[in-house]
Amino acid sequence: MNSPLMTPAYETATRFTQAREGRQFGLAAKALAICILLLGLSPFVSWASEPVNINLASSEVLAESLQGVGLARAHRIVEYREAHGPFEHIDELAAVRGIGSATVEKNRSVIRLQ
Repeated sequence: MNSPLMTPAYETATRFTQAREGRQFGLAAKALAICILLLGLSPFVSWASEPVNINLASSEVLAESLQGVGLARAHRIVEYREAHGPFEHIDELAAVRGIGSATVEKNRSVIRLQ
């Protein structure tokens, strides 16, 4: 098993095993745990950093600012607004096709009407 072709693979496996048992693996595990923790907490972090006025914003701005709203749903929001006039209550947004009450609740803190 000491063929010249097997030596690099064996050395790599040996280094990985030694690293796994040592400090290097511990740091990698901690970094991975932190990433998982941050991703797990992401639903509790506000998606948009600034409020968005749903009565004035373009489709592009709505898609970028509202969690769970892509460009197609943002276009529907603008179409609804043009057909029915400005939104008077945040909950009216749930009347737009594809926007449910869960999406409204996720974004309530960043939605503005004026």
